[in-house]
Amino acid sequence: MISYATDDLEVLVNEPSRLYELLDNAEAALRQKPQQFAGILVTRHEPGRYTLTLSDTVPFGETREQILS
Repeated sequence: MISYATDDLEVLVNEPSRLYELLDNAEAALRQKPQQFAGILVTRHEPGRYTLTLSDTVPFGETREQILS
C-alpha cells in the first residue's frame, strides 16, 4: 500500500515479496512531481514501513536510503 500526502509517500509492505515493486512505484510517483534540485530520500522506519520524500540534501536524479533505529 502507498499513501500520498504532500511531497512525502508512505509505503507499508504486508507482503515482503512486493517490497521492491512498491518502493519502485513510489519512487516513480515522486519523480513525476515538478522539482529541479531535489533527489529522493527513502527512510526505513521499521520492517515494512518506509517513507519517500523529495530532499534537497540528495543530489537531483539520485535516490538515497537511511535506516532509523
